[in-house]
Amino acid sequence: MRLPSGSFTLAELKAVLNTLPVDITFVDKNDEVKYFNETKDRIFVRTRAVIGRKVQQCHPQKSVHIVEKILDEFKKGTKDHADFWINVNGRLIYIRYFAVRDEDGNYLGTLEVTQDITEIKKIEGERRLLDW
Repeated sequence: MRLPSGSFTLAELKAVLNTLPVDITFVDKNDEVKYFNETKDRIFVRTRAVIGRKVQQCHPQKSVHIVEKILDEFKKGTKDHADFWINVNGRLIYIRYFAVRDEDGNYLGTLEVTQDITEIKKIEGERRLLDW
């Protein structure tokens, strides 16, 4: 796959996406789940059965109105991201939604990025040397 800044084989791209220290899910402009990476320690488990499903059906009913609000603002172009953080089983989970747009600013979909930031929040000072 050739991209403007380089290229990947399909195997390389799959491995890179699954190595990222975050969970990602892409929802297209029609609100359908199109992709999620399959990291070994995924925070919110996904099954391949969600592919093609409306994203609203993938959230608890009590939060669907928030999902709708985010998607509406992204589609209108009034917002480009939304950030949330929650505590899950003693872990601090950072959830970010990004509007994905083409070069002309047209809405293509939404990218959800989820990361366990519990250990990151503990970082202080600097580490300049390798310390395994």
